[in-house]
Amino acid sequence: MEFLYYFDDVFTLWAFGMLLLGTVFGLILGATPGLSPTMAVALAIPFTFKMEPAHGLILLGALYTSTVAGGAVSAILLKIPGAPANIATTLDGHTMARNGDGKRALQLSFLASLFGGVAGVLLLIFATPVLAKWALVFGPSESFWIAILGVTVIGTLGSNSVVKGLLAGCIGLWISTIGFDDILGTQRFIFHSSLAGGINIIPALIGLFAIPQVISMFAKGRSREDLEVLSIKPHPLRQAITEVSRRTRALGIGTTVGAIIGLIPGVGGQIAGLVAYDQTRNFSPERAKFGTGHSEGIIAAESANNAMVGPSLVPLLTLSIPGSPTAAVLLGGLIIHGIFPGPNIFRDYPEVVWPFINSMLIGQILMCVFGLMIAGLAANVARVPRAVMAAVVLALAVFGSYSVQLSMDDVFVMLVLGAGMYFLERYGYSAAPLVLGLILGPIAEGNFVEGAMIAAAQNGVLPYFFTGTLNMVLIAIVLGSIVYSVWLELKNRRQGRAL
Repeated sequence: MEFLYYFDDVFTLWAFGMLLLGTVFGLILGATPGLSPTMAVALAIPFTFKMEPAHGLILLGALYTSTVAGGAVSAILLKIPGAPANIATTLDGHTMARNGDGKRALQLSFLASLFGGVAGVLLLIFATPVLAKWALVFGPSESFWIAILGVTVIGTLGSNSVVKGLLAGCIGLWISTIGFDDILGTQRFIFHSSLAGGINIIPALIGLFAIPQVISMFAKGRSREDLEVLSIKPHPLRQAITEVSRRTRALGIGTTVGAIIGLIPGVGGQIAGLVAYDQTRNFSPERAKFGTGHSEGIIAAESANNAMVGPSLVPLLTLSIPGSPTAAVLLGGLIIHGIFPGPNIFRDYPEVVWPFINSMLIGQILMCVFGLMIAGLAANVARVPRAVMAAVVLALAVFGSYSVQLSMDDVFVMLVLGAGMYFLERYGYSAAPLVLGLILGPIAEGNFVEGAMIAAAQNGVLPYFFTGTLNMVLIAIVLGSIVYSVWLELKNRRQGRAL
């Protein structure tokens, strides 16, 4: 219970001020397309140079926590995920916003984020030593199978056809290979100089989700429907709390999946929401409602996104191994302030580490409070006329893509991918599996190549990847996920023919 001794340090004037500042700006930055949690933390590090280590880390931790949750705002209202972690939130959240339930969707997302975030930080506080040893078990082969498990989600993600979902995912996997191979340095599919650095995930994400909407809005033009004001349905907070508390299955699956994936170094939390969404849908008796504005989809995705925040810091603090890209940036912030992560970090720097972790717990509550306060106002975005909305979304898309690397090449890539996705959507393909393939491609390929190099010095590739208890468990889960998805697809087809 040593962490309780340092709780008062969070409520000093400067510490709590940094916590409030990081939370508010994190929500704003998270809701801005293109400004991911990683970028928000990286931009804030220079401002912490002159601060005390504890205060600087509190600011960075608050930004990390709130930008993950804030990304749901643009995902729900604009169908533009604020970060890769919010992709799954668009599948049901934006549909609810179009139906006038934007306030309800935002309330559900922030309440689910609070539950998952608190659970993740508590896991960080009470189980760090055990989880740190467990995280070391995951080598290249185990991380490869985790990525393949994510790939099995592709077939049914955001699409009514397994075949179309898999094809879209394969396109994403192919796009992820464009550029130079990170391990071997070979050149692949570089048709133009703009592609020499590969496809950055943020411009791709913005293009694939935002540009098809913009083209569709401009194609429809001004109509009587565009002149009508969409009514925003009132939704008392009490009802949202009741609804979230009843969705124990979505909360449980989302929190568990987020915590496990956040703990695994190098896998990245961006797939946590997608895997949690898919598994919640598979185990839900209301499977058919997913994608039509179902609350379970939002709750599962957002609880997973925030549950991975705390566990992603476990390998960072105890092993100096970041569990996510944002945790890698936080590692730089720790070292800048003279804090060197390792097994003895809680013994050597308790006056810095415990206030930092405790502030993340308080930050989850502040994030939820401020998020719920702006939910009603933010929902009015759905009332903006279509022509104005198209122009605003296009401007945000260009700004978000350019700001990643200050390069117009990213803007061109974003526009080309978006135009291609517009035509794919007209034939029943979804952007979600394509983006998932783009995210998982480098993870799967990098771990496979690294594992193959290690296996060459041992007993060979097959024994390395297909032996070991954890490998066999992951393979069984992968096969079970595939079989279950195919069985559900065949069952739905039989029911459709019967009707």
